[in-house]
Amino acid sequence: MKKTFVWKFIFVLILLVIVGALLWWLKKDIGSIKVPPTRETGTTSGNTNAITDALKVPAGFKIEVYASGLTGARVIEFDSMGRLLVSQTGEGKITALVDTDNDDRVDSLKVILENLNKPHGMAFRCTTSDTNCLLYVAERDALSSYEYDSENITVGQPKKLLDISASLSDRHSTRSLLFLPYPNEDTLLISVGSSCNVCNETDLMRGRIISYNIKTGKSEEYARGLRNSVFMTLDPIFGKVFATEMGRDGLGDDIPPDEINIIEKGKNYGWPFCYGKNVHDGDFDPKGESGVCNTLSPSFIDLQAHSAPLGLAFIPEEGWPEEFWYNLLISFHGSWNRLTPTGYKIVRLRMNSKGEYLGSEDFITGWLKADGKKLGRPVDIKVFSGGTAYISDDLNGLVYKLIRVR
Repeated sequence: MKKTFVWKFIFVLILLVIVGALLWWLKKDIGSIKVPPTRETGTTSGNTNAITDALKVPAGFKIEVYASGLTGARVIEFDSMGRLLVSQTGEGKITALVDTDNDDRVDSLKVILENLNKPHGMAFRCTTSDTNCLLYVAERDALSSYEYDSENITVGQPKKLLDISASLSDRHSTRSLLFLPYPNEDTLLISVGSSCNVCNETDLMRGRIISYNIKTGKSEEYARGLRNSVFMTLDPIFGKVFATEMGRDGLGDDIPPDEINIIEKGKNYGWPFCYGKNVHDGDFDPKGESGVCNTLSPSFIDLQAHSAPLGLAFIPEEGWPEEFWYNLLISFHGSWNRLTPTGYKIVRLRMNSKGEYLGSEDFITGWLKADGKKLGRPVDIKVFSGGTAYISDDLNGLVYKLIRVR
C-alpha cells in the first residue's frame, strides 16, 4: 500500500512540474494574457459640432467634419481626380466620398467595394491616364488590384496578387500599403503585424514589412522585427520610408515606447527581443544576451508608451506656416490598457530640412476629456499644400478637414 501511495505521489509531482512548465512557456511565448478589446468603431448619431467644438487646433486653423456615416473609418486615399476614398475595415467596405457640385462638400457616399475581409490599406497606380487606374487593396489575407475608373467611380473585378498569411490569430489584422519612390516605383510595401503580443513568430509573413513588385509579381521580406507597423509614409525630401510602430503590452504604463522607425531593406528592428533604442526585453528573453540588440536597428524616435501611433504625414512648405515646414504629424489613436489614458490626439514632431528630430508638441487635442471620456479616436492623416489636412476617426465614423484660415 505504501508503494502505491509513493507512486501516486510521484505521479502528482510530475504532473505539477509539467503544468508549471506549460504555464511558464505560455507566459514566455505570448506575453501578457490580457488582450486588446474588440476595436471600438461606430457612427456618431449626435451633434458632430459638439466634437469639433471640443477640439483645440493651432492658431490660424479651423477644423470641421468633412464626411460622416463612415462606420469604422480607417485609411484615407485620394484618387487621380482628387476624390477621397475611405476603407471601412470592420464593415468590409471601400467607400468614395462624392462631391457632385464641386463645392468642396461631400454630397453622398458611394460604396465601391464590399464584402471584403477587413480591407485596410489602399494605393493607386495610374499608367495611361488620370481616369484609368489600378486600385490596390490590402485585406487581412490578400493583396488584390482592381481596374478603377475615377471619372465614373467604378471598379472592375478583383485580381488577387498575393496571399497574405492570416495565421490563426486575428490580432494585428490590418495591412497597409506604400509605393516606394523612383527608381523603385514598382515596389509596393505591405505592412503585416505580428500574430501575438510578444512571441517567437513562426509565421514568416507576420511581424514584417513585405515587398511586392507589381511588374514581376515577386514578393519578399523587406524588413523584420516590427510588432505592428500599421502605417507608413514617405519623407518628401530624402524619399525615406517612415513607419509607426506599436510596442508590446504587459510591461507597464511607460515601457516599452511606441516608435517611429525609418525602414530600410534588410534591417531588423528588434521585436520581440529588443525595443526602442536597442533596449533588451528581459521579460520575454530572460536568458538572452543584451548585446544582441546592438546588432539591430534602433528606433528613430521613441514615443509615449501605449499612445497607439497610426497615420503619419509630412507637412509641405506651400501654404503652411514656416514653423511647420518639414514637420511630421502623427495620429495617436489612444491607449486601451494604460492606468492613465494617453493619446487621442494629433502630435507634431518638429524636424528640420536635414531630417533631424528637434522635439514634439501637441497639434490637435480634445478627443480625450479630463474625466477620461473619449470623444473620438484619430486614425489616418493626409496633409496637402495650402494648409489642409484630412483625418479619419474610427470611433465616430468621421473624416475631419483641417483648414488654414490665417
